[in-house]
Amino acid sequence: MRVLLIEDEKKLSAFITKGLTQEGFSVDSAAGAAEASRQLLNGVYDLVIMDVNLPDGDGFALLEAMRREGDATPVIMLTARGSVDDKVRGLESGANDYLTKPFAFRELVARARVLLRPAEKPEDVLTAGDLSLDVRSRRVTRAGRRIELTNKEFALLEVLLRSAGRPVSRAVLWEHAWEGSFEVDSNVLDVHMGRLRRKVDAGAGGKLIRTVYGVGYQIEAPERG
Repeated sequence: MRVLLIEDEKKLSAFITKGLTQEGFSVDSAAGAAEASRQLLNGVYDLVIMDVNLPDGDGFALLEAMRREGDATPVIMLTARGSVDDKVRGLESGANDYLTKPFAFRELVARARVLLRPAEKPEDVLTAGDLSLDVRSRRVTRAGRRIELTNKEFALLEVLLRSAGRPVSRAVLWEHAWEGSFEVDSNVLDVHMGRLRRKVDAGAGGKLIRTVYGVGYQIEAPERG
């Protein structure tokens, strides 16, 4: 994994570079914003570790410029500026993580590895007992019987299946199916869930979706027979 370290303190830069190299990273370093901009333009990096206070610029401004130009490389801000306002500004500027000095080196390595960890690929086919939902084809079946769902019903069933065996709150169901429209006290969700339950359980041997009072809904996860 290739890392660009943007840090003007020579001793700290050398310490981090040596430690990351020993951990298996390939490290390039820059002591200022202008040098870092040139390296970002000419190289491809898996991670950027960036100080805020640079001799020829501001780390926040450099990060904002990266994001404006479409550079989505993960960034850890590494700085002595540890106020809440600074952390908020860093995250709002596009930082993926914010670590204040002094810091434990193993924590920096751990945070770097988390950001570089491959994202889990979502499952394409979700199941609970004899119920199956294919995310790509949008095909839903139970015991081989095709179930036709509306877009809202499909979205609700998908989020329930991704948490099979665990309660899903009304807020989460709303956010997923209505794309952030937050009306958890409305009975619209209950109406859609009622229709979904009737379709899923029609002609089946048992009910899969149940109400979890005071929380939301849950789909059972029985073993396939």
